Amino acid sequence: MNALIRFLFRKMWNTRWMTLSTLAGLFVAVAFTTSIPMYADGALKRVVSQSLQDNSEGMPAGSLLIRYQSTDGKTDMERFNDVDKYIREDVTSDIGFPVEVSQRSLMLRSSEVSPEDPTKVDASRTRKLTLASLGGLKEQTEQAGGKWFADNAEADGTIQAVMMEEAMFRNDLHVGDVLLYPISGGLNITLRIQIVGAFKPVDEESAYWYQGLEGLMNNLYIAEPVFLKDLAEKQKIPIQIASWYSAFDLREIKTSQLSPLSGKLNRIDIEVYKKLKDTHLEISFAEMLSDFRKDSIQLQTMLFTLAAPMIAMVFYFITMNTQQALEKQRSDIAVLRSRGASTRQIFMLFLLEGTLLGIVALLIGPLFGLFMAKSIGSASGFLHFVDRKAIPVGFSIDGVLAGVAAVVVAIAATVIPALVFTRTSIVDYKRQMARGDRKPFWQKWFIDVILLGVAGYGWYLFNERQMVSFKTGMTTDQLNVQPFLFFVPALSIFAAGLVFLRLFPLLLKLFNLMWKKILPVPFYLTLTQLSRSSKSYYPLMILLILTLGLGVYNSSAARTIGLNSEERIMYKYGSDVVVQTVWEGTAEFKQPSKPQGGGNGGGSGGGGGQGNRQTPTKYNYNEPPFEIFRTLPGVERAARVLQTKSSITISGKTAGQSTIMGIDNVDFARVGWLRKDMYKVNPYKYLEWLGQVPEGALISSNVAKKFDLKRGDTVQTIIQEQPIEFIILDVIPYWPSLYPDQAPFLIANLDYIYDQAPLVPYDVWLKMKPDAKVQEIIPVLQEKGIDIAAINSMRSELATQSKHPARGGVFGILSLGFLVTIIVSLSGYILFWFFNLSRRVVQIGILRAMGLSRKQLTGMLLLEQIFTAGLSIGLGIGIGKLASLLFLPFLQTTDNSSNQVPPFRVVFEAADTNRLYIVVGVMMAIGVGLLITHIRRLKVHQAVKLGEER
Repeated sequence: MNALIRFLFRKMWNTRWMTLSTLAGLFVAVAFTTSIPMYADGALKRVVSQSLQDNSEGMPAGSLLIRYQSTDGKTDMERFNDVDKYIREDVTSDIGFPVEVSQRSLMLRSSEVSPEDPTKVDASRTRKLTLASLGGLKEQTEQAGGKWFADNAEADGTIQAVMMEEAMFRNDLHVGDVLLYPISGGLNITLRIQIVGAFKPVDEESAYWYQGLEGLMNNLYIAEPVFLKDLAEKQKIPIQIASWYSAFDLREIKTSQLSPLSGKLNRIDIEVYKKLKDTHLEISFAEMLSDFRKDSIQLQTMLFTLAAPMIAMVFYFITMNTQQALEKQRSDIAVLRSRGASTRQIFMLFLLEGTLLGIVALLIGPLFGLFMAKSIGSASGFLHFVDRKAIPVGFSIDGVLAGVAAVVVAIAATVIPALVFTRTSIVDYKRQMARGDRKPFWQKWFIDVILLGVAGYGWYLFNERQMVSFKTGMTTDQLNVQPFLFFVPALSIFAAGLVFLRLFPLLLKLFNLMWKKILPVPFYLTLTQLSRSSKSYYPLMILLILTLGLGVYNSSAARTIGLNSEERIMYKYGSDVVVQTVWEGTAEFKQPSKPQGGGNGGGSGGGGGQGNRQTPTKYNYNEPPFEIFRTLPGVERAARVLQTKSSITISGKTAGQSTIMGIDNVDFARVGWLRKDMYKVNPYKYLEWLGQVPEGALISSNVAKKFDLKRGDTVQTIIQEQPIEFIILDVIPYWPSLYPDQAPFLIANLDYIYDQAPLVPYDVWLKMKPDAKVQEIIPVLQEKGIDIAAINSMRSELATQSKHPARGGVFGILSLGFLVTIIVSLSGYILFWFFNLSRRVVQIGILRAMGLSRKQLTGMLLLEQIFTAGLSIGLGIGIGKLASLLFLPFLQTTDNSSNQVPPFRVVFEAADTNRLYIVVGVMMAIGVGLLITHIRRLKVHQAVKLGEER
């Protein structure tokens, strides 16, 4: 064994570059896979924290309430003490989270009390009070008079009690009063209770008072030892109600704790009933945990599915690197096998190497995975990481298990090919080398065609809106981020690449057949080399097609998700801030018409009954000052925007209820959000036309199509009882903040509307400076005497949307995946050509000895790179863009994509493509550098020799 280990370390050192590249692949795989559970765990904590905040207006979200209520008028104190101990010790320790507040409440049956001395207490008043005890009462209250009760009953049996100050006032009781408390149920016991003090809560909002203060107004509180020892045990007085309440702090909960904790909560109800009949778990947070678990599983499923193509790509990189390393060592394995080494020994050699590298990757990978998880949490867009309060990520069991799984898969991908090679003797190896033109298994069994068919069927399911109905995605910001929209395109990119590789040798043969008589020698040698050994280039070509195709698709997907979701919010608001002010006004009433008929009808009408109630027909408003808005802090521009409902009349026919928007064209051009590709002409042209024709208007296309409206046609509407006529300047499909599928709309000049009809309240649209805050304008408006009805901020909603954990996870995974794609592409390319040139030392030496110059050799090898890597790079980018155009439109949520407002569009960001081009340029430059260096260092007399090509 020691000899095997020494041989292993010697082998790893002699092939250190291959060892380091394999370790790097394992490191990236472990970091990527561990980062997802870490992020999901941190995102869960943020969701829990927000849920606790949202759900804690009444009883805290982490509340647990167990209640015993006697139904037979008896209490078995032995069993009661047993369940009490279980709840107070076992339940708290089993749940395992900090207890913010706890309370044990014990109560006897309510009874009608009477004063011992009617001269001191009004005996004519009926008082039905309840004798009770509260655990921790002294810590939650302060004395308002008198003293606290004693922990034991007095010698004459008197029990000291306290009451809430407000309760004493309501019951007309005072400190020092003595009450007689009869016990019903045939016990013939009357308790003597003396009120010795009054208290009031320190914090009325504390979770300790979960039952509310109103329910405590008729309670007399005594010490817990008196209640349990003197009353329940000695005098056998049954406990009517016992409640155990605890509020747990769940902010540090982890995903791995959800299922066990849910199981423990479900078990509590069974255990307490078993220990004491009529005891039940009335309130728990099991349902909330179930929701958390569902959200956590959904988030992890989505993120793992999003990351699956990138993780698979990393594993493929490891496999490709291992295959190249094994090919380089294959003759060594065959020689060892022929010289007596057993299959088991050689297999153990590679297994130990893989295990050793896996352990190293497991030790350092999660540390980088932690950094990646934090990066995911800080992502607010594609490749956009912001410095904000980070999601509380940390190491978790799920993360470790994911890392171990990644290492096991990677080791399997490394060791299984080695196991196949160990069964090969030197004779078998030479025979296989002589038959190197055999087709790969995936071509032989048409796996590439099958995969392409599966990808096509996936597109069909998306097109039929079937696959997008799966409940494994994230629906937010009016976009449906389905994980399958990343898995199926990745499959299609991979399948398309394989199909191209099937055609690649045929293209080479066709090209060679057409041009072989006129091709220069280096060109001919390149085509001959590629035609005879095209199979050896497949791993690199598949890797480049897959990585660059995924890079293009993921970057386009992220940009498309981000831009469309933001534009929906921008369209919804229309501008940065929309302010609705309070308008003061008076109503004008239409006089009711006199009823037809005789004097009786008139007399009845003059009586002012409900039958002649007047209704307002119009309002006379006082317009608040508008110019103030232009000078508000942080405001760049302001515009008046009127939106009112009215019916449109066309040629005497009503078009139904419509939205009339009145604008100032110059101001609106400065504040309104207008996307140019949504309109047939530049939208600012429309605003220019409105400025040229005061009575002009723009009308929605759905009305124009229904009534066949053209430019120059007239329409009428009624505002404040005044008919207004407009001339149609053009037909438009959309306008900021207006949705044609909800109601038709008409855009007109605001001043023209006000010339024809009385004032109608308008909103103020504001364009803010980049770093301006909306809160700063509120006190300024209040100082100016302008009352605000509502303020809607587009920026606030965009900020809220960007902090959604699922959204951050999507952009974080896609951003990191894009960066990993770049790293894997670059590393895979460099390693492939390093191994490729190392294997071909003899071949290149022979060509050099035959008379080829260094320049010709360099040109030949450079052409190889262009035909393989260059072609794969172009194909990968092209397939990625095609996949984006085919699959990304399915990110829309509605069944009818024509109803999407604003229209959905697939985005290709030039900066992302430029990044890929830069990587490609660096790859090719490094490849050329490797070629030149290798050929310059080549010594013909050493390369051309007897022996093996190593």
